[in-house]
Amino acid sequence: MHSLNSLPFSNSFAALPEAFHARVQPTALEHPARLVHFNPDAAALLELDPAVCADPAFTSIFSGKQAWSGGAPLAMRYSGHQFGHYVRQLGDGRAILLGETTTSLGQRWEIQLKGSGQTPYSRDGDGRAVLRSTIREYLCSEAMHGLGIPTTRALCITTTDDEVYRERIETAAVLTRLAPSHVRFGSFEVFFYNNTHDEIRVLADYLIQHHYPEALTEAEPYVALLNSVVDRTAQLLARWQAVGFAHGVMNTDNMSVLGLTLDYGPFGFMEAFDPGFICNHSDHHGRYAFDAQPQVALFNLSCFAQTQLPLLDVEAARAALESFQPAFTRYYNQLMAGKLGLPAASPDSVALVDDLLAQMAAAGTDYTSLFRALGDIAPGRQDGRDYFIDRDRFARWQHDYLALLQQHARLDADWQARMHAANPKYILRNYLAQIAIDKAEQQDYSEVDRLFRLLQKPFDEQPGMEQYAAPPPDWARDIQVSCSS
Repeated sequence: MHSLNSLPFSNSFAALPEAFHARVQPTALEHPARLVHFNPDAAALLELDPAVCADPAFTSIFSGKQAWSGGAPLAMRYSGHQFGHYVRQLGDGRAILLGETTTSLGQRWEIQLKGSGQTPYSRDGDGRAVLRSTIREYLCSEAMHGLGIPTTRALCITTTDDEVYRERIETAAVLTRLAPSHVRFGSFEVFFYNNTHDEIRVLADYLIQHHYPEALTEAEPYVALLNSVVDRTAQLLARWQAVGFAHGVMNTDNMSVLGLTLDYGPFGFMEAFDPGFICNHSDHHGRYAFDAQPQVALFNLSCFAQTQLPLLDVEAARAALESFQPAFTRYYNQLMAGKLGLPAASPDSVALVDDLLAQMAAAGTDYTSLFRALGDIAPGRQDGRDYFIDRDRFARWQHDYLALLQQHARLDADWQARMHAANPKYILRNYLAQIAIDKAEQQDYSEVDRLFRLLQKPFDEQPGMEQYAAPPPDWARDIQVSCSS
């Protein structure tokens, strides 16, 4: 385990030419910083001794006040399509990559401060983040990891008494985010649209060397890179859809080339099932609605594939894009079959899922609660008709469902354990996050800690925590989140 001073820095992205980033130091907040929460599991990824969080230097470094010896702070340059429109210059406007470390197992982790002050890409922004959005990202990245969904991770939150102006005056905070790489689709777009194609090759070579080395064994490494990005994105979207997660701002600058869930701005987990669920109140036309996410992912991939045309044949790019929908459908159908306790997807399982979702949409059934309850509904320990308006229709569905299960001899002693392993009991519901935020703004971080621990094991029965699995109360049913942070 390393101390703060012994962590080995490699800083491979900082070694790229200056066209890829701007050197910049964090800007310290005015008031003394305090630690809101620390993630020992994330520290373990870096091989950091968890005791470092008690060192005053830890809070000082991760609030942006103190430089970290060995780091190479920078803001990454990128552009992107936002709500379908190309924006030439974006970049890290409030995030600074402190440096990169390589573990004893050869794993690379970039360490980034989010909310650490202005950069050359801030435009008119103040470079700060607020406690509200920082808590949401911190908790959700851990929740997604607990659900088995690829994601950035978060090491800690720090805060001060500095004020930040958004729709109202809010408390400033800094999130320390970890990822093997923060390169995104927009990292390539900025060079494609500026007609500086040499940099596209440099960045593609960088990705292949450090993150897709298997592409080097292929006859056409750049084609292999594109195919891998398409496949990872298909897997990611299937996992989002299967747990009822909506991203809210699926711009190309928020899409990771590693297939990670990146940039938790507005997001929401499905509660009352609604295929057209919109979690971002700024998304007036529903571009990023829940049921639109797979097609938006394909649009974003087409933007990425376009940037690769200086490196590969257009037919290879077209073939890669055409593989997305079949791959997504395959991954999604298999995940949903698993949520029904079936060993493999089939036309019968797809028909059952489609019928069940249609009934859930008609009744406004809570998505997570219903799938969790199937572990008791199928063997008859619970009456599933209580979840639906058309009770007779569900009874017919359940009859067909049981018949399919019996074909596979799935109702055995391990049935409920398998079902619970596929269907989480706990998700980060918006109202739970809001309660934690309200307390944290009064410097009570106990609910942040309670949710953090709960969401690390979302599939487990956790005695005494059952109220956190309940559908939202009436006052919280229509919570939406904005892009303001």
